[in-house]
Amino acid sequence: MTAPRVLIGCERSGVMRRAFLARGFDAWSCDLEAADDGSNRHIRGDLRDHFEDGWDLLAVMHPPCTILCNSGVKWLYIGGKKINGRDPGRWAELHEASSFYRTCRDAPIKRKAIENPVMHRYAIELTRRGQTQFVQPWWFGDPFFKATGFELVALPELKPTNQLTPPRPGTEEHKEWSRVHRMPPGPDRAKLRSETFPGMADAAAEQWGAVLGMPEQMDLFGEAA
Repeated sequence: MTAPRVLIGCERSGVMRRAFLARGFDAWSCDLEAADDGSNRHIRGDLRDHFEDGWDLLAVMHPPCTILCNSGVKWLYIGGKKINGRDPGRWAELHEASSFYRTCRDAPIKRKAIENPVMHRYAIELTRRGQTQFVQPWWFGDPFFKATGFELVALPELKPTNQLTPPRPGTEEHKEWSRVHRMPPGPDRAKLRSETFPGMADAAAEQWGAVLGMPEQMDLFGEAA
């Protein structure tokens, strides 16, 4: 008996990979960059080259999202103003990111979860995004605000676990919960803003993993213990 195989796409941190591994799944991450944790269960390369490698579940955690995000729609225009006309370079990036998203969503893998931001209307049209569940880290015990969308294919919506009560707006605690959005510019800003929260990763591994069949009493190589 072998453990179900899970591919975590566009992940360097290994947070989601480790959550599935902890439950006995044959989980791997894949990214153009090396794994932050130095794991030997990380494939360095183009995610699209590995769709045919026999996976039971694909979770793409951080596809290119800045150009798709509603908050950046104004930058599709020169100088951030629609009256100046379209910025050709930015629209080319939008088409490339949308194509990548569609390719992941349509990958020949039965069960898929594709993370995406709150998209602007052009991104929704170009990605042809389907029904999407939006969750918050505080649903799963992580004290942060960050709307995270998952387009789900043959997977259930995530149910809250260890749900917290958000602090009142204007309080210092509310500002602390909002630090993902308040993060100042810097070389690591995009990386830090995109990392998966551990509570959300645990919920995904538990709930999506249950659909695959929990590989209890199996080691990480899929052999019965």
